[in-house]
Amino acid sequence: MVEPRIHPTAIVDPQAELDSTVEVGAFSIIGPGVRIDAGTRVASHVVIKGPTTIGKDNQIFQYSSLGEVPQDKKYKDEPTLLEIGDGNTIREFCTFNRGTAQDKGTTRIGSHNWIMAYVHIAHDCEVGNHTIFANNSSLAGHVDVHDHAILGGFTLIHQFCKIGSHVITAVGSVVFKDIPPYVTAAGYDAKPHGINSEGLKRRGFSADSIMQIKRAYKTVYRNGLTLEEARQQLAEQKKAVPELDILVDFLNHSTRGIVR
Repeated sequence: MVEPRIHPTAIVDPQAELDSTVEVGAFSIIGPGVRIDAGTRVASHVVIKGPTTIGKDNQIFQYSSLGEVPQDKKYKDEPTLLEIGDGNTIREFCTFNRGTAQDKGTTRIGSHNWIMAYVHIAHDCEVGNHTIFANNSSLAGHVDVHDHAILGGFTLIHQFCKIGSHVITAVGSVVFKDIPPYVTAAGYDAKPHGINSEGLKRRGFSADSIMQIKRAYKTVYRNGLTLEEARQQLAEQKKAVPELDILVDFLNHSTRGIVR
């Protein structure tokens, strides 16, 4: 049986489960209840505590702390979880905490995310796929970040907020409300500034789809409508524009209200 490639100075608990292709660098510590799948590389001086599961082909850079107990005074040592998917890049000094019994009990990170240095993801957060978190962006507890969202450097997200798909925030944004899909947001507190047109072009959205998304943005933000009136108009618009489905669904499930 092939053993994982573990540096002699690393400490891996016997109750951790590592695929034979996993690499663990010098002075890293892998605790009990940690499971790491094929092809994942853990650099030096990383601490991973369980219960934590990490999927395939992730690259975890030095000095990150994954699976530590949540920063929540209500936490009483319950066996909560951290789950990380496949193909993520997790750069230096990132901190991802496990969930709490008061919510989902699990913090979830999806797949193919690019997470830069000093990012904090707190308890019970859910991060989708193909996101980018620039340096020092942070999520408070219970935050949801949907697919293809981009958080600019030093972006701070208040607890229980939702960040929609294809959103982009400017550097130093502080977010207290939900940001609907496709929206560009900036400021303290964050305000909407149009749609993420460039990002949509890069992801293959057609010119007509982008035009219809801009029209939907005006329905929400420029036509003087209440949110309920905007929802009603969008329900009609989406019949011919499938890309608006995620926007309508997001607005129907927003709990904190949207950025204005």
